[in-house]
Amino acid sequence: MSQHVSFLHAADLHLDSPFSGLTHVPEHLFHDIRESTFTAFENLVETAIEKEVDFVLLAGDLFDNEKQTLKAQIHLRNGFQKLEKHHINVYVSYGNHDFVNGNVHPITYPDNVYEFTEEKVSHVVFKKDRVPLASIYGFSYENRSVHTNKASEYEIKDNHIPYHIAMLHGSISSNTEHDVYAPFQIRDLTESAFDYWALGHIHKRQVLHTDPVVVYPGNIQGRNRKETGEKGCYHVTLSPGHVETTFIPLETIQFRRHTIDASDCNEIHQLERKIHDSITMSMNKPSPQLISLRLTSHTEQLSNWNKEAYLDEIIGLINESLVLQTNWRYIFRFEVEEHEYPMENDLLHGEHFAGELMRHFADVSIQPLLTDLFQHRKVRKYVSTPSEKEEETIKNKAKKLLIKELLKNGGE
Repeated sequence: MSQHVSFLHAADLHLDSPFSGLTHVPEHLFHDIRESTFTAFENLVETAIEKEVDFVLLAGDLFDNEKQTLKAQIHLRNGFQKLEKHHINVYVSYGNHDFVNGNVHPITYPDNVYEFTEEKVSHVVFKKDRVPLASIYGFSYENRSVHTNKASEYEIKDNHIPYHIAMLHGSISSNTEHDVYAPFQIRDLTESAFDYWALGHIHKRQVLHTDPVVVYPGNIQGRNRKETGEKGCYHVTLSPGHVETTFIPLETIQFRRHTIDASDCNEIHQLERKIHDSITMSMNKPSPQLISLRLTSHTEQLSNWNKEAYLDEIIGLINESLVLQTNWRYIFRFEVEEHEYPMENDLLHGEHFAGELMRHFADVSIQPLLTDLFQHRKVRKYVSTPSEKEEETIKNKAKKLLIKELLKNGGE
């Protein structure tokens, strides 16, 4: 019978994430939110035991901050000890959030844990019944950032070992939506002889390639409105000539985007009922949800209700009715999509100040205007530079606001 190995691949646990943008939610919900990264990690441990895997790979950013809390370290150690009782190994690399030199008070982990502690790529051999079955390669960030192509340093050391796995916390060099660390091209990975590339750093789940398999598992628990949907890990089985991967959800709270068209609502109570019914239809989903609500309309009524603070009131009422459920829902933010102004096209092509202003929006970049803000030493800890898509959204909102003001009182 051919030997095979099975493992869980997870990354970006961000244990003890502060969820600083959600402090306004009810206290009992915020407690659940703050504990969600720990609960997701517990789900990871239980999954490893249930699946009877050989080992677990954790590809960087286990912690949210280089100055790791004692709570996070002890929680991690306790999980590792539980895995040790079931003879499950753990292989750990550290990333840009939990770089090695930032942790001045590390806790000693049990003997089943192997940590890559240097920036130089190294490897360790996994043995089953004393037979070498897999070589696992990796490195850790010694300091906050790595800007060299680490993928080029991965070389298989012993071809007699059946399987070769590479752990890499980094990003594609052309990525425009995240800070680029340990940059690589996909061909750097696919032209290698490794069976599986266990990536970390990008929080969106992605299978970049299938032969060899190159995977971002995403993070195990969403932490903000951009990290929506199921979050978890991959269960991977390597057998001769075959790699089988299965995604397993681990999150305990799910972030969700929800859009409702309010064009057919003439009265505020109609909108309240529409929002309530739309959200309760998803109550059979297994996880509590934090909802980012987008309201749209082809009429001005929605905008008027927003100005008069009626929307704040009905959102509050809806939340009150839903937060007491075990499988609770909470609208933690909402936005109103302003209606299109019919004169916008005319303004765009007009030979006047307003027309010139509208055309200027197409060419101008807001990046120079945001540089001072995002490079501020205190601000950059909590916010990231907007992506091209986010920059375009900001520009469109600014344009609509400007059009609205220009057309106020008939444009007088």
